[in-house]
Amino acid sequence: MRPVSRTAHRTPAVLFAAIAAVLAMVAASGPVAQSGRTDLRSVIVVGDAGAAAVAEAVESVGGEVGRVLGIIGGVAAEVPADRLDLLEGSPGIVAVTDDRTLEPRGIYDGFDHAAYGGSMHRITANVIEADELWKAGYSGAGVDVAVIDTGVAEVPGLDAPGKVLHGPDLSFESQDDTTSHIDTYGHGTAMAGLIAGRDTAAATPVADASPSDFLGVAPDARIVSVKVGDRTGATDVSQVIAAIDWVVQHRNTDGLNIRVLNLSYGTDGDQDYGIDPLAYAAEVAWRKGIVVVAAAGNSGNGSAALDNPAYSPHVIAVGAADGMGTDGFGDDEVPAWSSCGDGTRNPDLVAPGTGIVGLRAPGTYLDEAYPAARKSDLLFRGSGSSQSTAIVSGAAALLLQQRPHLTPADVKTVLTGSAKPIRSVEPRCQGAGQLKLASTNGVRLPGVTNGASFSTGVGSLEASRGAYHVVERVTPEDGTEPYDLVLEGEQDIFGQPWDPAVRTTESWNETSWSDEGDWNTARWTGTDWDTARWTTARWTTARWTTARWTGSTWTTARWTGDSWTTARWTTPEGWGAETLMGWSTARWTGDTWDTARWTGDWWGTARWTTVAWHGARWG
Repeated sequence: MRPVSRTAHRTPAVLFAAIAAVLAMVAASGPVAQSGRTDLRSVIVVGDAGAAAVAEAVESVGGEVGRVLGIIGGVAAEVPADRLDLLEGSPGIVAVTDDRTLEPRGIYDGFDHAAYGGSMHRITANVIEADELWKAGYSGAGVDVAVIDTGVAEVPGLDAPGKVLHGPDLSFESQDDTTSHIDTYGHGTAMAGLIAGRDTAAATPVADASPSDFLGVAPDARIVSVKVGDRTGATDVSQVIAAIDWVVQHRNTDGLNIRVLNLSYGTDGDQDYGIDPLAYAAEVAWRKGIVVVAAAGNSGNGSAALDNPAYSPHVIAVGAADGMGTDGFGDDEVPAWSSCGDGTRNPDLVAPGTGIVGLRAPGTYLDEAYPAARKSDLLFRGSGSSQSTAIVSGAAALLLQQRPHLTPADVKTVLTGSAKPIRSVEPRCQGAGQLKLASTNGVRLPGVTNGASFSTGVGSLEASRGAYHVVERVTPEDGTEPYDLVLEGEQDIFGQPWDPAVRTTESWNETSWSDEGDWNTARWTGTDWDTARWTTARWTTARWTTARWTGSTWTTARWTGDSWTTARWTTPEGWGAETLMGWSTARWTGDTWDTARWTGDWWGTARWTTVAWHGARWG
């Protein structure tokens, strides 16, 4: 399969959500300085050529620029009321919107979260019964969950100080300060919220929280984000293996306590797990004491196998359940899109995965592509085994706070041993049944020993990718036809040869990452950890633009493609309501939403810090 490169065009409709998200920041920072004129209007002005061009247009009609809003390619300004029409008609101006004072509001923004079947309140209280562990005092505190995904945005529910720590950014966006570590796709933020989101207004202990508060399954756990996917979701297997290696090697660095690894990614690579490099990396994490929770996949009940690495027996493979909008188990189903496996390796259990309401990351690709999925300014609806996986990762964090001595195999025994079988669903599709935490104390340990062999990791990296490859559209300087450059074969993203013997040895010995940030002989990242983020992750010496492969330059700006999960993260309904909005035909391509890739220095070097807007930047 070869994805088609496409370009996303900016339109006013695309920008409206981003404008709404920024208005609160502007209001918090105070109004534009008054010049003494009474006929001035405070407005937000957005253009299609960046903030500098917008500012020039404002000044050309006699307006005064206040704050630059690089995130939306615009400015806050004061403009003579009788010049607004002239400004709106200026070349390159997309929208002129009244700036207004906004009042703080609850995280649900009027959405009746408690009444909705896919809400985390109803899932945690009535379906998986996580609230029973909350009542006993277990909320995930002290447990770190690594999320290898598209990054995590600092949105309400994940914005408490120290809630999210950023590991290295290993994505194609890592070289740019305005996108490094930031979730520009929207998937990683949603997963982190389901695992450990916590409304800052929620009561402590969380068992006393209001039904209208947003709480993930383990609301006091901490997220360690390792970004591998870019604005299009694109990433390569080698990037994810490098991320797993980093998690293993740094699981206890500087106060970290990474006990759970969430992998809501998967490929259709079908070589035997016993030699697969990705399965090997996941199994190393498992054998080093990290509970690896992996998505079974969204290839359908008739799929030949689970996704890689979920097809390894030494992870927890999670399929999706559909609660049919009710709290009882009697009518539950496994949706037709959830992968059932091949009869030998099937999901270990299932968890809610249909119409799940998580945290929204405004301005990201998913947020713009699927407006019907927005349940409020701060909430977003999605379906897939990704969501189910995140819910089970949160459940694992609760168990590990309650019983820190549990091994990954123990956690798997407890979760499967307490699961409740769904009537009329064949075991091949549901494994042990639906996640049910209230019964976990009744599971005896040790459980049945898994006698399956472990992967050697000596297989093919290319076979591990399956059908999904990252692709660069190359436009030759000699004027000949553009062509697609596909990353394939036994090489990583820097074009370094893949030597299985070396890679597996270094992964197991926890030496794959050097102190200088080298992985597989190339410089990927920096080394400084400051308790809040991996501060110098800048691909410091081996830049993409100098690492050539088959005669063409890797350029970060033009990477497109299916990544390795097209048609695998969600149902045909996708992130919408009941309309057909699947990702399977979208290819997740296109440019960033503001054509400037989150430009400007107004986000505190693109670190989305936890302090409110002040002065000229995030503090």
